[in-house]
Amino acid sequence: MDKISFAGLLLGLVAILGGQVLEGGHVASLVQPAALLIVLGGTLGAVLLQSPFHIFWRGLRMVKWAWIPPVIEQKSMVDQILKWSQASRREGLLVLENYIPAVKDEFTRKGLQLLVDGADPERIRELLEVDIDTFEGEWRQSAKIWEAAGGYSPTIGILGAVLGLIHVMENLTDPTKLGGGIAVAFVATIYGVGLANLIYLPIAGKLKYYIGRMVSVREMVIDGLVGIAQGDNPRIIEGRLRGYLS
Repeated sequence: MDKISFAGLLLGLVAILGGQVLEGGHVASLVQPAALLIVLGGTLGAVLLQSPFHIFWRGLRMVKWAWIPPVIEQKSMVDQILKWSQASRREGLLVLENYIPAVKDEFTRKGLQLLVDGADPERIRELLEVDIDTFEGEWRQSAKIWEAAGGYSPTIGILGAVLGLIHVMENLTDPTKLGGGIAVAFVATIYGVGLANLIYLPIAGKLKYYIGRMVSVREMVIDGLVGIAQGDNPRIIEGRLRGYLS
């Protein structure tokens, strides 16, 4: 559980709502379903329009990482690679075939299979780096839907403000309807800017951080497997891999 994410969101909300109260306003005045519908619906529509569905759906499922980080087993992966290095040094590369069924990560399993098959170290690096580039590109595209939402939301908020003002202008002769229209106009802007800067953009930043961590683990696996393929001493491999640990 990422407690700092909860603390950050709570602090932001308390600061905004607390400021509203200190200025003599009422929290209830910020509750405008019509403005929220305009901002959320318009932002969702814009993001859907720009994104293929599988990218959009993956981005939605990734949002839980902002509060429940993905499991990134750097330390255990270093230990595993060192185990493979020591075994291959004692008994040869073919002994690593016995370890392949126990490897759950598809990327690592592919690299280990290439190693067992006797692939050249540079070819192993080349093939696995292609996988990394593909992985990073697809997952970053999914994270960018939140970045895109952060870009669209303030503009949709302004659109909501204009719609509210149009409603006000249409009812100048009926003072009872002016208050609601003005409220929607200003609150829509607050929703648009607030959601972008308090939720969408911070989520995008945190998702990119975890994707970077995952890419780093894959780069570490490549270094380890290439070291084994080159016949490097396990201690040299360990020293290189420890540099990846955060």
